[in-house]
Formats: sequence, C-alpha cells, structure tokens
Amino acid sequence: MSELIAGLIDVFAAEPLTGNPLAVVQGADELSDEQMRRIAGEFNQAETTFILRSTRADRRLRSFTASGAEVFGAGHNALGAWLWLGEHGDLGPLPSSQIFHQEIGADVLPIELEKIGGWVHGRMRQASLRLLDPLRNLVPLAMALGLDLDEIQSHPTPRPADTGAAHLLVRVQNPESVDKAVPAAKELLEVLKSAGAEGCYLYAFHEDLPQRAYARFFNPTVGLWEDAATGTAAGPLAAYLASEGLLPNNELVIEQGTKMGRRSLLHIRLNPDPELSGTGTVVLRGALRL
Repeated sequence: MSELIAGLIDVFAAEPLTGNPLAVVQGADELSDEQMRRIAGEFNQAETTFILRSTRADRRLRSFTASGAEVFGAGHNALGAWLWLGEHGDLGPLPSSQIFHQEIGADVLPIELEKIGGWVHGRMRQASLRLLDPLRNLVPLAMALGLDLDEIQSHPTPRPADTGAAHLLVRVQNPESVDKAVPAAKELLEVLKSAGAEGCYLYAFHEDLPQRAYARFFNPTVGLWEDAATGTAAGPLAAYLASEGLLPNNELVIEQGTKMGRRSLLHIRLNPDPELSGTGTVVLRGALRL
C-alpha cells in the first residue's frame, strides 16, 4: 500500500466552506489514468487536480471531474493546486512575487504567487482569446435554459469563447434571470454540441457597472451540472467583453456560486491576455492510501 498527500482547498474563498472546493493529490506521477479517474470519483468534487513532475515547467497538472472526464485550461483547478503548494511551503516562503510555470495539456502557462498578510495570493495567465461562431438561432438555447427568449440579450451575441477551454457565453437580462434558469440537460447538451462548446456561462452585466458581472456555470458535457467558480469561463468572458468595447478598465470581478450557497469572487485583469487571481483556504489535508 502506498500513500500520497491529498486533501481539499476552497478556491476563491476568504474563509472555509465558501468558494469552490478542489481536491488535490500530490506526487501523482505513478498513477494511471484509470486510477486518477477513480480517485476523482472517490473525492466526488467538481474537479480533482493531480500534481506531477514536468520536463517543460515547474509542475504538470492534470484535472478530472467526478465523472472521470479530463478537463484543461487554467481555472480554479490550476489556481487551487498552486495555492495548495504555497500554503504548505512547498514553493518556499514567497516573501515577494515569484513566477512559476505550469504544464496543462499542450500549454505551458505562468502563474505568479506571493504571500501577503499570511495568505498566498495567485495570479494566473490564460491563453489568448479565441472566438467561435456566434449562435444564430437563440430559440433552442432559451428553451434549454428554461428562460423566455426576450431574457437573452443580443449584445454581445451568445457565442463560445476560449482561453483554454471553449465555453458558451450567454448574457441575460439581469441577475434574476441568471438565478431563474433551470437548464434541461439533454437540450443544453445539444446546443453546446452544435456550438462546439464545453460548458455554458450564463451572466448578467450592466454597462453602468462595467467592473462587475453575476454568473452561473453549467457543464453537462463533462458531468458537472453546476460549478461554484469557473476560471476557464471567467477569463474568456472578460476578454470577450473587452473585445466588444464593454470593459473600459480591462478589469472584471465576477460573482458566481451564490445560487448554490458557495459565493465566489473571481478577479480577472487583461494584460493583454486574461489573468485570473484569487486566494484559497485549505480545509483538509491527509494521506490517500492506495
């Protein structure tokens, strides 16, 4: 029997039992894909991230959903893993800003870490924005989300955006419309498949308050019904709004997870690519016995 260090960290959280929980497994180099999938199922979190050695970067990260689907992109799955390492001293004391590099799929991306006031703060750069074709027929989308057609806004037009993973970005009338949505899995899967998107990021945004947005995320494609904080959707949203001239300061704070009772605040800055930042709190650390 072997033992690996593992546990849970609440990402985008300033206190325990808020934000988006992430399961983390260190020293996972000898695990097979099947073992990783089964461990992710055992933790039964939105995502479990496995930390491995890398020949291309400081660490290699692999992330799986509870259903066993591998996911990519630099979101809460990656930020949480680095905050975990920083909180336990595996990256040194971090008295000043330090840059590390992470291998995620085919990408090698930087992350900046610093310990401030006893907390490890992370800022993580995503890939450049890639926009897919906009949706032309919004009727199936409205039906799939359980919303009235006039609640879906046409500017910016709903379309998939990608800075590491392609998600369908859908602006609706107001936060009440976001919370009102009751997606139908089968119908939403069909919309996402036809759009070439993985998940759906439903958001409310007002031009008079361009620094903030309110969102929910659904990803039946990988068996993740609703997520409390989705960095791989938050980055594309900020970049998409900026490309439409709607983000004058190139900064955005997204509130997500509130409907689930897991309020999270995701901070994104464009420089020029999206940079996602936040902190986290470790709530469980122990030994995983295999």
